[in-house]
Amino acid sequence: MIPITPESRYNALINLRKGEIGREIFSSREIYEEELERVFTRAWLFVGHESQIPNPGDYFTSRMGAESVILARDKKKKVHVFLNSCRHRGMKVCQYDHGNTQLFTCPYHSWSYTTEGKLFGVPQFKNLYEGCMEKEDWSLIEVPKMEIYKGTVWATWDDNAPDLMTYLGDAKTHLDLALDCRDGREGGSEVLFGVHKWIIPCNWKFAAENFLGDTYHNVSHRSVDLIGIGPSAEAGVKGRRDNELEKAQHVWANFPAGHGVHSAIMPETWEFLDTYKNNPVVAEYFREAHARRKERLGAEQHRLVPFVGTIYPNTSFHGNQPRNLCVWHPHGPESTEAWRFFLVDADAPQEVKDFLRSYYMRYSGPAGMTEQDDMENWNYATAGSRGVIAKRYPYNYTQSLGKVQTSGPVSGNVSLQVSEENPRQFYRRWRDYMNGADWDTLLGRKDQGPASLAA
Repeated sequence: MIPITPESRYNALINLRKGEIGREIFSSREIYEEELERVFTRAWLFVGHESQIPNPGDYFTSRMGAESVILARDKKKKVHVFLNSCRHRGMKVCQYDHGNTQLFTCPYHSWSYTTEGKLFGVPQFKNLYEGCMEKEDWSLIEVPKMEIYKGTVWATWDDNAPDLMTYLGDAKTHLDLALDCRDGREGGSEVLFGVHKWIIPCNWKFAAENFLGDTYHNVSHRSVDLIGIGPSAEAGVKGRRDNELEKAQHVWANFPAGHGVHSAIMPETWEFLDTYKNNPVVAEYFREAHARRKERLGAEQHRLVPFVGTIYPNTSFHGNQPRNLCVWHPHGPESTEAWRFFLVDADAPQEVKDFLRSYYMRYSGPAGMTEQDDMENWNYATAGSRGVIAKRYPYNYTQSLGKVQTSGPVSGNVSLQVSEENPRQFYRRWRDYMNGADWDTLLGRKDQGPASLAA
């Protein structure tokens, strides 16, 4: 009898040649625990944005996988990411979502730490601990690798991980479209405080997969499309985005590290489309931004516009409107905590920010009209993954199998039609992480062609 090894198990669950994915990966507690160990301790994870901690002593409590971490700026303005856990008995040393402090103090036994992470105060230290321990050995646990890119803060627990730019690869071009100013200047975004958070009874992978560019599910949003909830919110203007992308060449691209995006190339005749008709001040701001972006980037480059994408494993983005980053934090095999960071240009007029805040809330989040459709889909998909009989039958991922291009109008493995190539690549990398692959494999350096042609 051939023993079932972890590698053979995951190879059986992720069958790329046949385009089949085992339902078990969306419902198994055992697989979930292995994900935390094999995926979330190695991959680069989005932690927060510099605009959330602008001053010395500022902090924002975030997550990496299932663990709480603190994004903090020390008194010398250096940024750190710490495990939010006291070295004495593990209690959270920071109980608040965000704020400003000189010390993080554990409420259990009052051990305190500086914003540099150093152990500062221990009650009755002289009588109880002097000669028994050295304070410098018991600092907060700091994430070994942290990088800041255009204001976004990313971190990984893996000392051997590649640098962030290598990890992002050419997916960076599409992520930039969300992070850069609307007028084409690099960076310049800020988070509209605060972060929108809610819990969904679904597996985190369903949400991450959806943002790889699943437009096949648009029938789910039929009612929303009919009423029109675009920025104008004006009767007679149909569609969630007021038909802004109808005439574009849509492209779906995936990248070696498991990232996938759906972007669009606008026609050569593309001009500013006023989707802000009920606010002339906002309309003029975006009209001017459109003109300046074309001037800065050139007539060809400015035509590439963002739609959605996922940076492996669990950071997704809307690049246009509603412009945001969304992180799918795993809570269990059937529970996900969604965090949405809404982005605006930091130097945009307050009237523009207020206008967009209202639109973002109408569109996204637990009360957002579009998000409610998605959550129902993911909830039932997760429930449909747990049954004894259901798990005997894999999910079908054969859409456009074998039709991907290795070159196209954008970099990466590209499809010019609706395709499940992006999720196939995503789960290919998931399988590699779960099999304990080295970084050459995780970055696609050992691969033979696109995912649809690989075992």
